[in-house]
Amino acid sequence: MTTIATHLRTIAIHWSDLHDAVGQPAVHNGFGAGLRGYLARLNAADDEQLEYERLQAAHLRSLERDPMQLGARPIPIRVTILETMAGIHADLLQCADAIAETAQRAPMKPPAPRRAAYAHTRAERVAWEDHARRVRAAQDDAADRRRWRWTGVRPDAPYAALWLLGRVQGAPGPFRPLTDGELRRVGGVARSAADRVERALDIAAQRRTLEQRHDCGGAIDVHGGEGRAPVAHCTGCGRVWAESGTIAA
Repeated sequence: MTTIATHLRTIAIHWSDLHDAVGQPAVHNGFGAGLRGYLARLNAADDEQLEYERLQAAHLRSLERDPMQLGARPIPIRVTILETMAGIHADLLQCADAIAETAQRAPMKPPAPRRAAYAHTRAERVAWEDHARRVRAAQDDAADRRRWRWTGVRPDAPYAALWLLGRVQGAPGPFRPLTDGELRRVGGVARSAADRVERALDIAAQRRTLEQRHDCGGAIDVHGGEGRAPVAHCTGCGRVWAESGTIAA
């Protein structure tokens, strides 16, 4: 449960960072990027990635206005970040909809209306006061801001993540505790979304093994992420590469 909460907090905390990253140029010292040119000859897939990035950059440039036209030119955006945000938002909303449908208690039913009359006795006055109290309680329960409302204006991703966090931690409200199956569902969505956030922002340590082996026959592992320059090493001979070239053998 603690891990699920960590994933949901990651989404909520770093969502504004994703917004900021949309208008920023891609970071080329992230995982794999700095070594890609140096190791391209070792892995044909790297050549394909370079070609994809070249075509993607050309496509983004084509979306900009001609510099000869009057007026401000649009700010280039990182389409992959927007796609990541849209996918995460949709997954969180779908998960919250499903959890609310099963774990959220229906609003209390208000009491039947009573015909207006003057209370002649203390007992009648108590009955009227109790009726008014139950009406207010039903109204307050229906309007409880902790309720998930899956119609009308949809909430943003951080709100959905924090709402799910409340259900995972058993926060008070018109809800029952989540079942093991519901916890697994939230955990799967939270884990996938947090992983996509971390990869998009390059704030998670990553490791990848290239398909093609080194000349000695050993596998080449690339380590990077967390904003650090990537480093590669051969698991066979121990040779190590950095952006500046071979640093050990």
